[in-house]
Amino acid sequence: MSTAAVDIAPLAEAGDLAPVLLTVEEAARCLRVGRTTCFALIRTGELESLTIGGLRRVPADAPAAYLARRRAEQRAA
Repeated sequence: MSTAAVDIAPLAEAGDLAPVLLTVEEAARCLRVGRTTCFALIRTGELESLTIGGLRRVPADAPAAYLARRRAEQRAA
């Protein structure tokens, strides 16, 4: 089974390394969903996230993992 790729390259500044953590807004942009929907996915545990200080961050590979799980679920149905 292949994993879905989510392009986060546009989120990095020119010459910067790709981000390790995304803001919720950046993750929402990767998934092409709204900020509220992204927070709902986080709240239900469907999209992995963590808190650093008071900030909510999404690991850069979490959107791709979420998409891979959704695709597998739809294929199984």
